[in-house]
Amino acid sequence: MLTVDFDRLGLQAGDRVLDMGCGAGRHAFEMYRRGADVIAFDMDVEELENVRNLFVAMKEAGEVPEGAEADVKEGDALSLPFADGEFDRVVAAEVLEHIPADIQAIQELVRVLRPGGTLAVSVPRWLPEVINWKLSDDYHNVEGGHIRIYTDKELTDKISKAGLTFTGKDYAHGLHSPYWWIKCAVGVNNDDHPLAKAYHKLLVWEIMKQPKVLQLAGKVLDPMIGKSMVLYFTKPLSA
Repeated sequence: MLTVDFDRLGLQAGDRVLDMGCGAGRHAFEMYRRGADVIAFDMDVEELENVRNLFVAMKEAGEVPEGAEADVKEGDALSLPFADGEFDRVVAAEVLEHIPADIQAIQELVRVLRPGGTLAVSVPRWLPEVINWKLSDDYHNVEGGHIRIYTDKELTDKISKAGLTFTGKDYAHGLHSPYWWIKCAVGVNNDDHPLAKAYHKLLVWEIMKQPKVLQLAGKVLDPMIGKSMVLYFTKPLSA
């Protein structure tokens, strides 16, 4: 389930790319399939080991183009262990809402991006996230949980002030917002609730089979109630 549009990001085979806060690796895997030189970065060592294992399995199965490379790196988003301008593309999907010092994290993302390179950042969209917070404290009051809700203006302003040029935005996962509203209403850990179970089956169907009816529903719902907001930026050549 991808949030970032890699065509819009400008990803090309051979690009050196950073997936900052990669989690389980969904975006890193897709960039690897597209022939990029990928670094999956996170602070969760166990997650990174799983990502590394799948990188190896993908290569052995012939799922990646000749010359594509992928590796993992553990560390802190506030002090990225990379050189200035090292990456052609940088992705930070659903990460900044977890980081108290978000401006410092943004500055690091900008630092490691080369002049002319592109950045994609996704965070939970304001309205769906506000509804979740109002329905349930347990949704966000957990260790490592969401600590802020961004408006598009706030996040665009923070990244622009760090030196990048805003190029556009998308919304994604419109079918997923109602699921989380249901979860927050019945209890975020109440996976056995009939309504939550039924909607979860719908989402699994969407992800695994991609039926046309749900693809169409997603296109209609994404701009209205898409759970994620995705912002795209370019680093000026003069940077």
